Amino acid sequence: MAMKKIKPSFEIVEPSFGSSFYYSKYIENANNKAHVWHYHPEIEIVFVNGGAGKRQIGSHISYYTDGDLILIGSNLPHCGFTDSNTGNKNETVIQLKADFLGKSFFQLQETKSIFELFDKAKGGIAFGSKIKAAVGYRIELMEEQQPFERLLTLLSILKELEGSDDYITLNAAGFSMEMQLQDNDRINMIFNYVKDHFAEEISLEHIAEMSSMTVPSFCRYFKKITKKTFTRFVNEYRVVHASKLLAEKPTSIANISYESGFKNFSHFNKLFKEFTGKSASQYRKELKSVIK
Repeated sequence: MAMKKIKPSFEIVEPSFGSSFYYSKYIENANNKAHVWHYHPEIEIVFVNGGAGKRQIGSHISYYTDGDLILIGSNLPHCGFTDSNTGNKNETVIQLKADFLGKSFFQLQETKSIFELFDKAKGGIAFGSKIKAAVGYRIELMEEQQPFERLLTLLSILKELEGSDDYITLNAAGFSMEMQLQDNDRINMIFNYVKDHFAEEISLEHIAEMSSMTVPSFCRYFKKITKKTFTRFVNEYRVVHASKLLAEKPTSIANISYESGFKNFSHFNKLFKEFTGKSASQYRKELKSVIK
């Protein structure tokens, strides 16, 4: 079987006109095209207003059900958070370099805690419902503000995020994505391949060949970077896709299992419960009360 190499996307981010950082609101997913794995040196804040969808950051994959507020560290690979089926009102993205206000600004006594937040974001941070509600509407209001007022709002938001304990870190401690550019390109190529081919059989021999490695070398490489085995990463991706289909498609659980890349239904049931703590039928039933 011929291997198709998927070129990872290194995103070049230009600041918004008249601003030192980038700001954009995507209305009903009309103009957000970031559905391939991509990375950039800028730190990124993403606010998704309502709805449900996949959360794919580094080696972390999960399904959110009531909007999302995420902080993504520099060069941490990720995908877009919405698609045509998610039912989100909109998605707002802010991108800024760690030194966008000068190399010493975030070393000041009043601001150095924000720099520590940037460091913590290297593994990706998902904020809880309380801080999401407090900060989300202010992120959206920035669209109407003048550049100076928008900057002050951003600094205020960063300070509020830094002071919150209502969050989870998405990738395991020690997650290593700060590597040589060629390694970043390689892991993004692997992530993109899984994204496009998870419903098919993906053998270790094929993915190792695509990465120009032997199977043992590839397994060590992938686990060193992502802190999980490649098989676990693929299975988690499939389970999260199944979670998405359970919320969005009124088809049988057996069909969803097959569409998500599982050829054995009992294996799917076992992994789904292991990953979510619930059976697929229970998960679907509970989602119906959350997603309207």
